[in-house]
Parts: sequence; structure tokens; C-alpha cells
Amino acid sequence: MASFLLRRLLTLAASLGVTSVAVFFLLAVLPGSPAAVILGTQATPGAVQAEKVKLGLTAPLWDRYGHWIAGLLSGNPGVSYISQRPIGPQIGQALSVTGPLVGLGLTLGLLGGGVLGVLAALRNRRVSGALLSSLGQIGLAVPNFVAGILLVIVVGVKLHWLPTGGFNGWSQGVGPALRQLALPALALGIAEAAIISRFVRSSVVEVLQSDFLRTARAKGLRLGQALVRHGLRNAALPVVTVLGLELAGLLVGAIVVEQVFNLPGLGLLLIDAIDNRDIILVQDVVMLLAGTVLVVNTLVDVSYRLLDPRIGLDA
Repeated sequence: MASFLLRRLLTLAASLGVTSVAVFFLLAVLPGSPAAVILGTQATPGAVQAEKVKLGLTAPLWDRYGHWIAGLLSGNPGVSYISQRPIGPQIGQALSVTGPLVGLGLTLGLLGGGVLGVLAALRNRRVSGALLSSLGQIGLAVPNFVAGILLVIVVGVKLHWLPTGGFNGWSQGVGPALRQLALPALALGIAEAAIISRFVRSSVVEVLQSDFLRTARAKGLRLGQALVRHGLRNAALPVVTVLGLELAGLLVGAIVVEQVFNLPGLGLLLIDAIDNRDIILVQDVVMLLAGTVLVVNTLVDVSYRLLDPRIGLDA
């Protein structure tokens, strides 16, 4: 197990290194300059060049990359070119919105998709099972932003059950903050529940048809007992896989949903930074998102190993 973890950690470190190079150099060659944004459209080329020198944008790319990476490793992601404010607190404040939003969306997706998938598997080849599977297909067909708009119209405007947008922060209390995040989280959770339910259904159907479950039933265990004791661990493997793969989609979906509900999360921070050509802020946010996906994929590999010790013995 120790060697397995070491290999995965080395792979993670190498992946993070390659990702950082790609993020920095791809953004560095994009057209547009924060110096031109700062000085405005009336600035002369000489003034823009002087501002570039002041911001350090004329240094060699590898020197700028090394300085950026050193800052990230030391916990200092730099200072915004546009606002001249430290980037760390800005990202921390945005994460206080995006983090709980993604967590709530994932939780709702797991609960809803798990229940829907198990019920559809237990009612396989029945009309009720087909109807449950159809619900999953409908959830897949509805984009996050469309689900968000429909929830705003029905739940917020028509029924007045939940707030339709904005976020006043956690200082107002956990309850009010969660109420404001409820509709955005539900918009995220609908698509996740639809995807997870399909994998859960397929996994549980496969387990129900397996020899070891039939043997457990023959020993006198009821179906529910046999599933809990012998089936869930095997059925969990594909679900763990899809959770790792869906995290990237969940983060992108959160950025879109934040725009629909006017939430001051990473999505708003990233879009504003792109509009202002605030390259270093864009680099930090993109690297954070990419690094999160890579870390979660590594955790998925470790979870696989814990669920089935045979996995990774020769990897």
C-alpha cells in the first residue's frame, strides 16, 4: 500500500507540474495586456510599455513562471494587476461561496442519484423502473443554467419558497446563507443526480445478477441484507469513478450557475479577471480548479485501492 501511495503521489506531482506549465504559457501568449486595461484606450504605446515594465510583464517567460510557481508554493499567489490587492484573500472569499455550493450540489446529486438508481435497479424490467430511468434521462437533457432559470421562476418567483439570487455572506448566519445557496445547489444537483443514477442503476443490476449475491440469498439473507453486506462495495466502484470524472463538470457547472444566481464565487472572479486581462489572477484561479481535479482523481485511485485491494497491485 505504501508503494502504491508513493507512485500516485509522484504521478500527482508530475501532473501538477505539467499543468502549471500549460496554464502559464498558454495564458501568457494570449492577446491583450493588463497594462492597456489599466491605462485605458487613450494611452500611448510608450505609456503602455512603461506600465508593462512596472508590472514585470517584460521579463523572460521562464523567469516569470519561476516567480509565479515560487509564490504558489510559498502560499503567496501574488497581487492583482488591476486592483493591486492580494489575490489570496480574493480567492478565499470566492471559495467561501463556490466550495459550499459544489459540496451541496454533490451531496444532493449523491443522495438523489443513489436513491433513484437503486430503486430503478430493484424495479428493473418494470414500468416503474422505466419511469425512474426516464427521470434520469430528463435530468441529463436539462443544462445547469436552464435548470437554474426554471427553479428561479417556479420555486423563487411563483412559490416564494427560496431566495432567487445574491449572497449576503456567512456573517448573517448559516441558515440564511444556506437558503441563498439552496436553489443554485439544486440546479447543480439535478444534473449530477441524473448522471449518478445511471451508474448506480447499472452497478446494482450487475450485482443483483452476480453469483455471490445469489449465494448470499440462498443462505437465507433477504435482498436488502445481501445488498448491504455483499453488494454495495462492488457496486460502489463505478460510482467512485464517475464522481472523480464529474468533478470537473461540477466546477464548470458551478461557474455557470453562479452567473445565473449572481453569486460572488470563483465564477464571477474568473470572468471579471478575464475581462480585465488580469492574467495572474486568471492563472491562479485556473490552476486552483485544475489542481483540485487532479487531487480528486488521485483520491479516487486511492479509494479504488481501499474498496478492492487487488487494484493497483501491479500498477
